[in-house]
Amino acid sequence: MPHETSAALPEHPDFAAYAGAAWARLVRTAVLLTGDFHEAEDLVQTTLAKVYARWGRIPPDDVDFYVRRSLVNNNISRTRRRRVTHLLMPFLPERVHQSDQGHAEYVESRAAITEALGSLSVRQRTVLVLRYWEDLPEPAIAEVLNCSLGTVKTHARRGLEALRSHPAFTAPERPHPIPGARP
Repeated sequence: MPHETSAALPEHPDFAAYAGAAWARLVRTAVLLTGDFHEAEDLVQTTLAKVYARWGRIPPDDVDFYVRRSLVNNNISRTRRRRVTHLLMPFLPERVHQSDQGHAEYVESRAAITEALGSLSVRQRTVLVLRYWEDLPEPAIAEVLNCSLGTVKTHARRGLEALRSHPAFTAPERPHPIPGARP
């Protein structure tokens, strides 16, 4: 007699292929949204589990939109519940072991970006990640966040202003030159 429990579960080989192909991209986006690699993996795993439950009802043309929206909504819900302590990492883990020219500068700039993104509100951070990391146009971001285009523009403007004024990106003031002194 065949095992009944495996027959009761719907099988979606196309979901497995999609999840395998999209995993790295989703984790990178989630790292920018959460600020922590382990939280990002948990967020992507939770999102894909929820997407799997509805996989048969998602139109094939809307899969990326649906998954991106689910990822963003799950992240917003996660931060609202405050169940997880945010530990911002100074680097993205997948790049930490690569020793190439300028590695220290790369790690330093990644730490500054992560720190600055961590200082933004969840919505501002989400808008900036979707706009500049996922390269989505503003109308698509408004659709993902289920808000108006004006709200997206406001969050983007305020988020960019906050990033520009963040201490990690402000240049230290140079002392005024003393007349007659050598540079």
